[in-house]
Amino acid sequence: MPRPPLPLPYRQDSAALFDAFARRPWSIFLDSGHPFDPRGRFDFIAAEPTATLWQRDAMAWIDQGAGVRPEALAPLDAVRRLMPRPGPAAGPDFRGGLLGYFGYDLAPQIDARLPAPADPEPSAWPDMALGLYPWLLRVDHHKRQTQLLDSGIAAIPEPQWQRLIQVFSRPTPRPTPAPLRGVGPVQSPLERPAYARAFARIQRYLRAGDCYQVNLARGFRQQTAGDAWSGYLRLRRRRPAPFGAFFATPWGEVLSNSPERFLQVRAGRVLTSPIKGTRPRGADPQHDRALAQELLASAKDRAENLMITDLLRNDLGKVCAPGSIRAEAFCALESFPTVHHLVSRISGRLRPENDALSLLAGAFPGGSITGAPKRRAMEIIAELEPEARTLYCGAIGYLGLNGDMDLNIAIRTLTHAHGEARYWAGGGIVMDSDCDQEFEETQHKARAFSELLQG
Repeated sequence: MPRPPLPLPYRQDSAALFDAFARRPWSIFLDSGHPFDPRGRFDFIAAEPTATLWQRDAMAWIDQGAGVRPEALAPLDAVRRLMPRPGPAAGPDFRGGLLGYFGYDLAPQIDARLPAPADPEPSAWPDMALGLYPWLLRVDHHKRQTQLLDSGIAAIPEPQWQRLIQVFSRPTPRPTPAPLRGVGPVQSPLERPAYARAFARIQRYLRAGDCYQVNLARGFRQQTAGDAWSGYLRLRRRRPAPFGAFFATPWGEVLSNSPERFLQVRAGRVLTSPIKGTRPRGADPQHDRALAQELLASAKDRAENLMITDLLRNDLGKVCAPGSIRAEAFCALESFPTVHHLVSRISGRLRPENDALSLLAGAFPGGSITGAPKRRAMEIIAELEPEARTLYCGAIGYLGLNGDMDLNIAIRTLTHAHGEARYWAGGGIVMDSDCDQEFEETQHKARAFSELLQG
């Protein structure tokens, strides 16, 4: 039997609790942005997995402690194989399971009708990486509670349990290495002239009726020095995000500053919160309010949001009960440190025969970062974007033993490996989009990482 939840001293900033694990492979911090954004509620910390799973080249690599064992398994079949059946630890709240990421380039392995990226350069990153964790630290900032949870998937020796209690009860301050910074020029294969050519090509597809909207993204690369975890600490202070994450993997570090929820499942209820519509923050309060009102009044941005809302209603309809899908909010204004966004919220209820993985299979990748119709938009993305997206526009989060799931859209996400940082920024293009404005929007969205690497 798993141990009961163990209350521990509450701390406003969960980053101090993760610090002891931050540089160990397979340690993960799901970060709500608290205390820098008081709206943040739940933080989750997990490390020391009993098993790991990653997907590369249509092969699943499973390590359960007796060596790595590759198998020709579809990604979500591999996830189902690794995920234990709900046991005594399963209950109404998430208290353990699989945590990690699903990369954008996993999509054609989930649905063979979707196109593979055209990038000839093989990625150093797996298309999917998940750990199965025997314990979880859950921090509820609204209730000011911290709990150490035994997931029940494997026996945790008492000395290890006592060590965890000590680490989380009295975290030891550690020297902070110099944070991640750029040491060379920023490179992008879609600078303004190349971006303009891709934009023009999308406009021709839109006029021909191929699709209604295409999300075009720019990739950025820069050589780096410094420590990734220290860089993330600086990032979250400057740009707190409600669906942030830091994931130390064997291949490098993932720093996610995402404002967007992809899919949440709680007790069979589904929620998705697409973002479409962006303006930069103003230089002073009056200018800032004017930009926010401009966004709220923009017929173009509201039309973009409606297209994606309808696409996600259709995705949820594949697995949700008839009549259960509804828009809880449409084009609500949400403001972040560098941008204003329009956010909608669509909910539904899973049919009894479906689960969180059924939902993920039907909705991946998110419509807000592809376009509409999704399949044709992804074909155009594969044609025009010169580099694979890898993790960008995939999802980071958890799959719980109790059947719950919560995943972000991995936008505002940087990967760091072998002294190189990569990050991306994109936006939806429709018939009346302006090329210069869309290009500048990518600059605004990339600002969190460009400023971070500037120091």
